[in-house]
Parts: sequence; structure tokens; C-alpha cells
Amino acid sequence: MIVRSKAPLRLGLAGGGSDVSPYCDIYGGCVLNATIDLYVYCTLKPLFNNQILIHAIDRNEKFTSESIHTLPIDGCLNLHKGVYNRLINEFHLEPMAFELYTYSDAPAGSGLGSSSTVVVAILQAFVEWLNLPLGEYDIAQLAYSIERNDLGISGGKQDQYAATFGGFNFIEFYNNNHVIVNPLKIKESNVNELETSMLLYNSGVSRSSSTIIDDQKKILNSNQEQRLMAMHQIKQNSFIIKEALLKGDFVKLFSTMKHSWEAKKGTSELISNKNIESIYETAIKSGAYSGKISGAGGGGFMMLFVDPVMKLKVIKALGEFKGHFVNFHFVTAGATSWRVYI
Repeated sequence: MIVRSKAPLRLGLAGGGSDVSPYCDIYGGCVLNATIDLYVYCTLKPLFNNQILIHAIDRNEKFTSESIHTLPIDGCLNLHKGVYNRLINEFHLEPMAFELYTYSDAPAGSGLGSSSTVVVAILQAFVEWLNLPLGEYDIAQLAYSIERNDLGISGGKQDQYAATFGGFNFIEFYNNNHVIVNPLKIKESNVNELETSMLLYNSGVSRSSSTIIDDQKKILNSNQEQRLMAMHQIKQNSFIIKEALLKGDFVKLFSTMKHSWEAKKGTSELISNKNIESIYETAIKSGAYSGKISGAGGGGFMMLFVDPVMKLKVIKALGEFKGHFVNFHFVTAGATSWRVYI
């Protein structure tokens, strides 16, 4: 028997950053995101030779060990090891023997939530294999706890829930890790219009989201009121963008996206840089309505909102940069797993 799983990556449409503690603990956070047909895949093969073999195929990293209670968190495949260690302790399991493979359609630092999605995909595979009593909220919260508490990786809370639930979600974040996922029932015509009016551009620059998020956390300092107001604006814009999407008011949606991007840059000097600004300005001059970085910022994927008949002009204009465009479609399904008998 082989267990396989996959979890979708997401685009952060609005509210990103307001899901980061301590901001969301004090003021509450709201994020609008949507999953796309780029995935993290996982294959888990039970073994009977007292061995653990882990392969991150896309990263060309491997780890081998005897089947032990706690795997070392030493910088090599920490996400994979963190899931194993937590499950052993959380459910009082005996050391397991298995071979684990993962592959991501997008690299770490892409701004599509790939690291958190890796954790969700691995968790989903173990849940399938071990028949663990975990629902969607349980998996998302456990994935968050593994990353933030066990591994000490800075970040927000939206990625784990997006990957687990899938689809368009408006997610609320409150104190004590209280999270509410609100699936949005959007007309198919509105989803089609949004998808047709978007370009997804990989800037070709990977960045550390944790560095940017650590800087954003400083907005609660007494001398950072301007940055705090910018985060308030980002959260408020998420409500406007949600309503505009539900009603099909794309003029308001795209204009609010523009304001939201300006506000996001106001939360940290690390959000943007000369390269990102050059790409953005070139896209706008070529006919794009607006755009924003998906994720923490600093690099990774940029979403551009443009009249469909102007797409080719924007694509040609950005040919002078080192990045590339990626085709995508929105998907509704979240993390899933299945068994294969051989």
C-alpha cells in the first residue's frame, strides 16, 4: 500500500499580514485568499525495515535515519521532520518506518504559501495512513503549530487554512488561535472574469518571508503608528475586495487592489524593492489596472490585474525582465489523500 496526498497553493488576494500575531491577537485579522492548480504532492510508503527515508524531490534533499522517536531538527528537511516528531508526541505513537517523497510546483519563497502547504500535504498523508481523527480545522491548526511553535518559523496563519480547505475563503483570525473560515459562494461568471483578468508573474527572486514578517511585527511599537495604520487599511480593504468580488464589481476590486498594495508597502521597507517597482510600473504603463505581490513581499509571484485584451501587451512589456509568467486556474478542492494498492 502507498499513500498519496496533494494540497493546493494559494494566492493572497487581500488582507495579508493581518493574520500575523500579535496584530491579529489584538485587533483581529481578515484575509481573502484563493487556491490555484499548483500543488504540493506527497507520497508515503510504509516500510518494514526500521528505516526512515525522506526525499524532497524538488529541492534535491534527502534524509535517512533509523526509526527513532525524535528526528533531529538540524536544517535538513525540518518541515518533514517536524510533522513526524509532532505526530509521535501528540498521539503517543511508536517510532514508524516509512519512505516519504514530496514535490512542490512552486519553490520556497514564492509567496504562494508553499512551505505551509508542504506541512499540510505531509500531515494529510499521515492522517490517511494512520487513520488519525483530524478534521480540516484540526489539520490546519496542527500545521500552524508545527511551523510556528515547534520549528520557530515566523509567519502568518492563512496558508495552512487555505491549503487544507481550498477554494475562495474569507478567513478571520482572533486571539488564542481562534480562526473562522468562511467559504465564499462566488458566481462562476465572477470567478471566470477574475481569472481571465489576471496574470501571474514569477519575479524570479526568492525571499525569506520570515524576515519580512519579523519586521512587520514591529508595527505594534509605540513609534510605528503610521505602519500600524497601514495594516488597519489592508484589513479594511479586504472587506471591500470581498464584497466587490461577490457582487462582480471589478472596477472597485481592481482599484482597491491598487490602494491595498500601496498600504502593504507601508507596513515594511522590505515589502518592495527597485526590481519589483520596475516590474509593477512597466505593467501599469502597458495597460494593467493594478497588481500586488502574493505573500509577504520582497519577491516571489506578482499578481497583475489587466483587461484581457491587454494581456499580450503586458506580457511583451515584461519580457525585458528576468521573470516569467505562469498559467493557472482557480480550484475549489483543498488537501486530499488516497491509497494505492500495488
